[in-house]
Amino acid sequence: MNEKLSISLPSEMVAAIKARVDAGSYASTSEVLRAAVRVWLREEEEYQQRIAAIGQRVKTSLDDPRPDLSMQDIDSWIKTLAAEKQ
Repeated sequence: MNEKLSISLPSEMVAAIKARVDAGSYASTSEVLRAAVRVWLREEEEYQQRIAAIGQRVKTSLDDPRPDLSMQDIDSWIKTLAAEKQ
């Protein structure tokens, strides 16, 4: 089912939409806006998937049973490695 909406757009956007329709890239302004909304929805879905993946990585990191290392521990480890290479 289609629903009619009334929207306000800046002149530049209207001109861009009309140019695409006039060039034959789209059959109507509605078709341009439907294509734009499809892109927006896809980007939103991809964003949510990235956020979920990051959340999962953070959870995995927090659940890691290995001991935490302080910056001092890491610095000491790096210095030891560097000394071994000399």
